[in-house]
Amino acid sequence: MATATQARHAGAGRKAPSVRLLPAAVLATIAAGALAVLLPWWRDTVAVAGVAGWLTGAGRITGLLAGYAAPVLLLLMARLPPLERGVGADRLARWHAFGGRWLVGLVTAHVLTVVWGYALTDGRGVLAEGVEIVFHFSDMLKATAGTLLLLGTGAVSARAARRRLGYETWYHLHLATYLAVALAFGHQLSTGADLGDGPGLALWYLLYGGTAALIAWFRLAAPALRDRRHRLRVAEVREEAPGVVSVYVTGERLDELRAQAGQFFRLQFQAPGLRWAANPYSLSAPPHPRFLRFTVKALGGHSAAVARLRPGTRVHAEGPYGAFTGRLQRRGKVLLLGAGVGITPLRALFETLPGEVTLVQRSRRPQDLLFEEELAAVAARRGGRVHHLVGSREQVGDLGTALARLVPDLADHEVYLCGPEAMSADAVRALRAAGVPRSRLHHESFAL
Repeated sequence: MATATQARHAGAGRKAPSVRLLPAAVLATIAAGALAVLLPWWRDTVAVAGVAGWLTGAGRITGLLAGYAAPVLLLLMARLPPLERGVGADRLARWHAFGGRWLVGLVTAHVLTVVWGYALTDGRGVLAEGVEIVFHFSDMLKATAGTLLLLGTGAVSARAARRRLGYETWYHLHLATYLAVALAFGHQLSTGADLGDGPGLALWYLLYGGTAALIAWFRLAAPALRDRRHRLRVAEVREEAPGVVSVYVTGERLDELRAQAGQFFRLQFQAPGLRWAANPYSLSAPPHPRFLRFTVKALGGHSAAVARLRPGTRVHAEGPYGAFTGRLQRRGKVLLLGAGVGITPLRALFETLPGEVTLVQRSRRPQDLLFEEELAAVAARRGGRVHHLVGSREQVGDLGTALARLVPDLADHEVYLCGPEAMSADAVRALRAAGVPRSRLHHESFAL
């Protein structure tokens, strides 16, 4: 008869195939939709003649693709539970950022090619044609305002600019995207001849209307109803290390949230300075029927203010989100590798994943290590192993060599990785060089 441990090992990754197939299915659906929106242009375009025709045709194509991409990108960040749990919020955020750059490019190309093509057709200069379009075409003033908002949001979302902004500032500026899409919608109907008056137009309304309805439900209505049901509030704030605190949140019917180790919530604390931003914080312990624990490092204004929260403070919470859970596990041997506050979801996973689990915490200084006593206790209780890689890059040496020393059969492990961008990039290179297949590398960023 198989032991209970063996049974858990055998079932560790039964759901993994569906989890792995869903991202590919979502991308395939998005690509199919992009091809479908070009069908009206293909159907209605018998021939393209001259430079003006080619430019105008390029403008129509980029306009259709931009009009399709805008609601799709909003849907990726609409907090839809199947996507958040099956694809993962971290991966969705990367798709959204990548698609956002394409959207900015498509909108820019659309504006330039349309104005240039119309200018050649009408025998005007490009500037004069642009003025004519903006001030005399239906809904173009609103569309121009929406375009400027979109391009501005794209500029502040660029990596160089994003690093200079706090999460809260970037979050609020990003909300302008919704207004930009709403302002541009009207001109798609009044000047978008390719949509026609039949099924294509109905589907376009369905795409935009459905997106608006899903956003309204999952980002506004559902969290409000959840708040009323669970009545979350701060129970305790406990210091873990310099600049790091754990927030214990209690409430009603917490088991109904069905949170899993490795997931995160977006928390909005009802306290001065914290009411207007919902920041993502990972569970740093397995969910408990009476409380949830989040560990927060002071990386910005919001996270720094969390340390000053008082017991009884109301909490609005969205979640749980994320696919960085035990559902990804397919092997009995697991390596959890984290650094900084990235150790928080790994701490919860260390207690709950079945099999032979090794946790490695990377830190520059001993005082920055988190949960040392907790991790030692969990390791003793479950038979896991904990290692701390402490010191500068020069002191630790090559990360791959260090990991191979601590985990000799490294290539046989499933790896969960969470930490700062530079450390994560080094770890991915080292693990791939050590023979860990990319399919067994599960990476989550805590900078969503």
